[in-house]
Amino acid sequence: MKETTIYGRLVMAVKNTAQVVIGGKIITLGGYESEEYFQKVASYINNKIAELSEMPGYTRQPVETKHTLLSLNVTDDYFKAKKQAEIFEQDLQQKDQEMYDLKHELISLKMQIEEAKKAEQEAQEQKNLLDGKVKELEKELADAQNTSSANAEYIAQLESQSAELAQYKQNEADFEAEKQKFYQEVVFSDSA
Repeated sequence: MKETTIYGRLVMAVKNTAQVVIGGKIITLGGYESEEYFQKVASYINNKIAELSEMPGYTRQPVETKHTLLSLNVTDDYFKAKKQAEIFEQDLQQKDQEMYDLKHELISLKMQIEEAKKAEQEAQEQKNLLDGKVKELEKELADAQNTSSANAEYIAQLESQSAELAQYKQNEADFEAEKQKFYQEVVFSDSA
């Protein structure tokens, strides 16, 4: 009996037998494969015998030569199939490598996207912070302009009062001059 693993469990494979027809003779085949597999093998051999029978002169050959030609044709098919399987295996390995490379590229791109998202988020946070500072500075500027405007009004008021005070002093000086003139002409004059 042959041991086989099915669904992770070790089971003993049962040896199968099947009767098949090859070249018009009934033959019993045995092995661990299914009966359908044995029938496929027999069908393949019968098709090869039919192909060779269509070749001119094949039927006149001795049985040993026929068996040799059949063996050569089966061996040729085997090596061609093996070569094709190797090509498929190489293609599969190449595809696996390409898939591996693409997965790595995908991972790399995902990491770049994550880094870009993180940088975008940091830039947005920086923008929000700067927007807040701009608003704060705009408020300070508006306050300064309001203060400057109030100061300008106060300065204008002081300048106006200063001008009035200067006018008052000038008037007082003019009055004092007039008074002195009056005293000199009227009060302290020799004619008085």
